[in-house]
Amino acid sequence: MPRPFDADWIDEIRVNLSAVERRTATLPARRSVKKDAQAAWLLKAVSCIDLTTLNGDDTEGRVRRLCAKARQPIREDLLQALGMGDHKITTGAICVYHRFVAAAVDALKGSGIPVAAVSTGFPAGLVPHDVKLREIEASVKDGAQEIDIVVTREYVLTGNWKALYDEMRDFRQACGDAHVKAILATGDIKTMKNIAKASMVCMMAGADFIKTSTGKESSNATLPVSLVMLRMIRDYYERTGYKIGFKPAGGISAAKDVLNYQILMKEELGRPWLEPSLFRVGASSLLADIERQLEHHITGRYSAYNRHPVG
Repeated sequence: MPRPFDADWIDEIRVNLSAVERRTATLPARRSVKKDAQAAWLLKAVSCIDLTTLNGDDTEGRVRRLCAKARQPIREDLLQALGMGDHKITTGAICVYHRFVAAAVDALKGSGIPVAAVSTGFPAGLVPHDVKLREIEASVKDGAQEIDIVVTREYVLTGNWKALYDEMRDFRQACGDAHVKAILATGDIKTMKNIAKASMVCMMAGADFIKTSTGKESSNATLPVSLVMLRMIRDYYERTGYKIGFKPAGGISAAKDVLNYQILMKEELGRPWLEPSLFRVGASSLLADIERQLEHHITGRYSAYNRHPVG
């Protein structure tokens, strides 16, 4: 729910970069989960994946295969061996370009898995504002339940926070009942202070989630960037009582990496933020590595990646 723009709230935001780097540098060494506990965390991670294909050579056939994988992300024999055969585990969503929203909605019919559409001139976000709004509305009309928008980086880089707020507020309104995830493109907006302020402005203007990256920047999701964004989510919750979700995206392809993000979420925001309603991971190849790790947990052997196709 949008709140009135508050410039004073934005101006008072500060980030201690050295403290952020110290906090996140020690995370992998301080926190690790093994054996059955690791398998449980990885199954939870699967339920939070936005299984994604955002390539220039995407086809409807590829999208439909990805939807089939979203319905059954982990092989049935592995779930049975883990004692999870009776549990319906799916990915959190499918994320595609607008062109494929209708096909994905059709392929996922009856599954309860939402379709997320990237929008607003993804990934650069440099198309006219009215075109961005029409793209959102078209995806919602085709059945997208979540919209991943990109902000205008220039507003962040020039400190034009009111313009960013107005843009995000318009996106929120165009989404209607669909959830909106605000992609900050953290690799483009340069500083931790910019990331913190952009996070707060987007939440203030009605974002349901804040997301690190498009996956197309030179630098995408990192633990330091994520910590700064999570601290802003915590501050926003403490001030308003509204829980905002978080989505790291880009470069998270190994099971050990997603565990670090889950642990950071739990330490900073608590157990409620480990559910797909408040935590998503934008990924394509991550699922294959998670399935490999689960098979290793069961059999003691690693299998080849080609035994775990995604899409």
